[in-house]
Amino acid sequence: MNVTPELFLNFLIAGIMIGALYALMAMGITFIYSIMKMINWAMGEFYMIGSYAQWFLVSFFFGSAFWFLGVLATAVILFLVGLVVQWLLIRPMFSTGMERKDEYGTVVTIALALFLRNLATVLSGPNTRSPDIDLGRIMIGGLPVSGNRFAAFLGALIIIGLFYYLLNYTWLGRAFRAGSQNRVGIQTVGINVLRIDQIAFAIGVTLAGLAGALLAPVFNVFPENGAVTTMKGFEIIIIGGMGSLPGAALGGLLLGIVESLGSVFIDTGLRNVYGFIFLIIVLLIKPTGLFGEKERLS
Repeated sequence: MNVTPELFLNFLIAGIMIGALYALMAMGITFIYSIMKMINWAMGEFYMIGSYAQWFLVSFFFGSAFWFLGVLATAVILFLVGLVVQWLLIRPMFSTGMERKDEYGTVVTIALALFLRNLATVLSGPNTRSPDIDLGRIMIGGLPVSGNRFAAFLGALIIIGLFYYLLNYTWLGRAFRAGSQNRVGIQTVGINVLRIDQIAFAIGVTLAGLAGALLAPVFNVFPENGAVTTMKGFEIIIIGGMGSLPGAALGGLLLGIVESLGSVFIDTGLRNVYGFIFLIIVLLIKPTGLFGEKERLS
């Protein structure tokens, strides 16, 4: 394949765009892990819920012209769902003196993933859907770029920026950062750590759901569309370093670029393989990932 500079730049831009959406998903996984020290194996299903919510809201309420209102409504829906799920299923890990928290968290989130996936199949059927959103094409430096992808990219950047502001310039963000380092310490100053856990879980799944909403017009919406996204999310957090939000952001961008450029120079059909190869290379060079995580005091 003759790779011209224009083609290379086009695929590089495409990789950065999709990488930002990967980063959004990975940051949701990492955020929950950094606060609660548990892996939410159902994150892909919250991505799926977000994509279905966007399709439903755009198709039956807002219309394609106001697709961005669907994204905002999806954020509210996912946040409320996250609050309820955490209170019902995850909170008992920390409020009942449970000894085997890791095993419980793994089993309950895998069961939740299977439940949500099958519920979507029952309610919607196995058919693929897509919201009727067509933003045409835009030109970036003389290169044509899909308007849907560019809008999703901008949306991801805005959400990541708001998330960064929340963590670094608000009282709640300081509570999150303190809780990720010393859960006992924040309790001694009167902070309800169980409430912090609940809000953190809701925010984490909302980030995944927003990735699904933004990518709904780019990829098909169907009950198992979160499976590949979950795989990529875990690739990213290992590449970036467990518990590291900057690592998740950088890892997502790098994975998107590696997949896109691999499709140019090697084979498009092996796109999902390049992430694993990149993951292995990173671990061989730096087994803890690109960024380390400070050990939390308990």
